[in-house]
Amino acid sequence: MAVSKKDMPCNKPRRTPSHPKKSHVVKACSGGIEKMIRFGQQGASTAGKPKAGESEKMKKKRASFKARHGKNIKKGKLSAAYWADKVKW
Repeated sequence: MAVSKKDMPCNKPRRTPSHPKKSHVVKACSGGIEKMIRFGQQGASTAGKPKAGESEKMKKKRASFKARHGKNIKKGKLSAAYWADKVKW
């Protein structure tokens, strides 16, 4: 199933289970610019959203991701790191 840019709503990420490498796709819209962004490693176990009683290992995993990609996350909606942070971390 091919994902068409014109058929997708803006800023609504969705899974791409059949993609060989990337787990999600989003049509990022910001400042009149529309851009298809594929992000996230297929099959990777990310820390997910914070949960009550989360293990110390998962807290460190999340903190490492945010520290490593902080500069790219700050670039905003047109960066893959922004969407990975929002959806997977």
